[in-house]
Amino acid sequence: MTRHFPLIAFCLSAAALTLSVTGAQAQTLANHNSNAPVNFAADRIEVQDRADRVVVSGNVVVDQAGLTLRAARMTVAYRQVGSIEIDRIDASGSVVVTRGNETARGNVAIYDLNRRLITMLGNVQLVQGSNRLSGGRLLIDLASGRSTVDGRSAGGPPGSVTGSGGRVSGTFTVPQRPAANR
Repeated sequence: MTRHFPLIAFCLSAAALTLSVTGAQAQTLANHNSNAPVNFAADRIEVQDRADRVVVSGNVVVDQAGLTLRAARMTVAYRQVGSIEIDRIDASGSVVVTRGNETARGNVAIYDLNRRLITMLGNVQLVQGSNRLSGGRLLIDLASGRSTVDGRSAGGPPGSVTGSGGRVSGTFTVPQRPAANR
């Protein structure tokens, strides 16, 4: 096996992270081409063969068919079982995922491929046009298709809340109707 395989696996896994985080808004994934080429750029990439890990840092940008992930750092944990299998992807440092007018932001994003769970932690914000949702944690269960935003903080135990009261807040636009129909 050559050293290039972890880089290929990193690219494919980074795309999966991008797709899944955006999946909090379910219709977004329906038409996304997950077979499209994955492009990435960063200031530095380090393959840690003995640790089965790839670390990409410094202005990390991953793009696939209009979905873009930006972060200060990404770590991809994999195992070699004849081929490379990705177990987990961690993105940290102002993580931002965008597609069109939809954006998900958080301090950290963790994609557990084995459990098919994506967790975005710390100052989570979801924006779709003029609709906005904020909380402490976003949990996306890819197996069930269920997404949950709650007020838990990134560092505390379950049940702990953010300094702002641990509440989820949002603004949703309402279609405007003529004055006669109000």
